[in-house]
Amino acid sequence: MGNVLGFLYGHFCKPTTTGDSESLGPHGLSTATVGVSTLAQDLFHFEITSQVPQRLSECVVSSKKAQANWYRKLLEAWREAKPPPKTPEQAARLVIQTLARHKKADVEGLLSFYGLPLPHTLVAPSTGVPTTLPEGVKFELQTLPVDAKAVPDGDTISVYVSTADPRESSCVPRDVQMAAVQRSKARAERNYDRADALHKKIINSGYRVIDVQNEEILARKYRIRLRGIDAPESSMPYGKEAQEELVKLVQGKCLRIFVYGEDRYGRCVGDVYCNGIFAQEVMLKKGLAWHYTAYDQRFELASWEKEARAKRVGLWASSNPEKPWEWRKDRREGR
Repeated sequence: MGNVLGFLYGHFCKPTTTGDSESLGPHGLSTATVGVSTLAQDLFHFEITSQVPQRLSECVVSSKKAQANWYRKLLEAWREAKPPPKTPEQAARLVIQTLARHKKADVEGLLSFYGLPLPHTLVAPSTGVPTTLPEGVKFELQTLPVDAKAVPDGDTISVYVSTADPRESSCVPRDVQMAAVQRSKARAERNYDRADALHKKIINSGYRVIDVQNEEILARKYRIRLRGIDAPESSMPYGKEAQEELVKLVQGKCLRIFVYGEDRYGRCVGDVYCNGIFAQEVMLKKGLAWHYTAYDQRFELASWEKEARAKRVGLWASSNPEKPWEWRKDRREGR
């Protein structure tokens, strides 16, 4: 038994117990377990028993003998993967690459069986971070790790930038600096009520003390509006999916943001990069945002939206999805 499969099995794969209120996934497992960990579990069992999941034949067209051949290939590919798949997208790519010469219906059936993304929904970001500041950029932000709660929808993020940053250090209000010093002293004296009151004062001034790897950092808050896209609002179809995708992109990561200006709500309008991935590109290619042509005419954004429309992914699965700017206008006018 390989270490990779053993680790995944031991940490993520639990024996399934089914109650009246628990729904089942495609092969009798709890829907909460279907995905990367379930594929690892089935590969583990295949290595021991040479048996493929009983209900797999309901989702694919080839024989049990062919299915066993797939699992032998997947088992070897999983062992050789460095690093091993951790996300549904990574697991789906491994399956697609390993079974590239097999029938499309079988590959897609296997992916659906584990609740993994289908080939046409996978996105391969093509744009790296610019090596020089693009024309029109007013300044650049390099943020602290982003909290999931700081992503209210699919096109807005609240981020924090350390006041140790050269651009920030010279403009921290004196009362905020003093409150941060006094808060630190109050915590050292275990006067937590006073420390909380001082932190509230700091927060009300647009700053926050953030714990990063057991180090307290005074940071300034920025609200960011992703430039050039407009995602569905939370209560619209695909609004929740758009918010979840943006969380998945940025959660726990430090971002580079090129700021072009400010909107009427005081948010910085910018291009967001996460580990070299352009966030707007991912949102558009996955069909979770519109190209906001009223404010941004970039050709590449239009082409990414066109690509998603052609694949009918995300909100483009609907023949006539409602535009978020029209939805907002209707709500403002009481329609």
